[in-house]
Amino acid sequence: MPATQAVSVSDAVALAKGAVSSWPTLVVNGEVSGFRGPNARSGHCYFEVKDDGASMSVIVWRGTAAKMGFQLRDGLAVQLTGKFDVYKASGKLSFVASKVEAAGEGLLRQQVAELARALEREGLMDPSRKRHVPAFCSRVCVVTSLSGSVIEDVKRTLARRNPLVEIDVVGCSVQGADAPATIVRALAVAAASRPDAVLLVRGGGSFEDLMCFNDEGLARAIAACPVPVVTGIGHEPDTTIADMVADRRASTPTAAAESVAPAIDEVERQMLQRQVRLGRAMSATLGLRRQRLDSAARLMAGSVEGDLSRRRVALDALGARRALSDPVAALRDREVDLMQTEQRLHDAIPRSLSLSAERCRQLATRLDGLAGSMLRPAEATLARLAASLDALSPLSVLARGYAIARDARGSVLKDAVALAPGDEVSVLLGDGSFDATVTKVN
Repeated sequence: MPATQAVSVSDAVALAKGAVSSWPTLVVNGEVSGFRGPNARSGHCYFEVKDDGASMSVIVWRGTAAKMGFQLRDGLAVQLTGKFDVYKASGKLSFVASKVEAAGEGLLRQQVAELARALEREGLMDPSRKRHVPAFCSRVCVVTSLSGSVIEDVKRTLARRNPLVEIDVVGCSVQGADAPATIVRALAVAAASRPDAVLLVRGGGSFEDLMCFNDEGLARAIAACPVPVVTGIGHEPDTTIADMVADRRASTPTAAAESVAPAIDEVERQMLQRQVRLGRAMSATLGLRRQRLDSAARLMAGSVEGDLSRRRVALDALGARRALSDPVAALRDREVDLMQTEQRLHDAIPRSLSLSAERCRQLATRLDGLAGSMLRPAEATLARLAASLDALSPLSVLARGYAIARDARGSVLKDAVALAPGDEVSVLLGDGSFDATVTKVN
């Protein structure tokens, strides 16, 4: 395009935007200045990043800001990864960051934030996991450095607020690379004595000084401790991972000591108040129980009176019975009944005998009439059968002059060959029989 040709603002901005979009992705280190965000409506962050010689406008979109893991603020050293872009509406050149990382202290804070999120996802910071710290601890164990003033502050606080609290102390290192391991060992020693609570405390310091309380191993040891752990680390704004995992977090060591030992005068006042409330509650309970007993007594008296009345009526009814007032009356009534029954029986027997005799005569008459008609068929049959039997009887043959001879064994003789002279025979005639001896066989 010729240099002398005029263009519109939109075209000029478009040319700039096109040229800038071809620039490569850059990694820029600088310090945050003029931070604004996240925007209440869009969630985007806007700020300047600068060094000793220059500054540039930076935009962090909402999605990128959500992934940072730490809060941007003025003076924070950051490392930005992104590209330059031209905003068409204003023609302003801005650096759009696709990745934001903390540098220096900011890097430590970022690492701590990432560890905190990981432990939170595991549930170590879940309130439902944390143990209950007794309102009044009769014995506590303090885990801290023995060389600092913190332990004396804690002892003075406990002695001032409640001298009845017993104090045990387990020393450890609270700063440096070896501090987390010594704190873990001290927690194990403190828990072994089974106090009501363990106070893990340290005085104030820089973020780097408190890094030992952001150790993952220490956080897991606090979560696994069988005794409730109360932390008082640093000052009010300082919050470490140990505070997040602990069962109770106090802003300072003194506040931690106060939280487990209520003031003795406050305890006394509460005891007096509870004594008064207990007396009132007892009086109210006794009054209510008295009312219930009176009501139950009235109900019982009414019930007993009603039961006695019913029993009295039942006894009166029993006493009025004839069997009790005149015991012999039942026997007299029974005697009268028996006499009346006897009379009815005497009157009924002649009538019954007369009726029976009449019925017997009637039946005899009917039997006489029926006997002839019933016997005549049988007599005819008997005569016919007798005639047939007589015709077939061998006696009829014998009556015509025939005889039946039997040998000594009683067998009928049918052939003379079966006989021999001298044999005994029995002869049956039509009328009588005789015995004979064979003299000759023909």
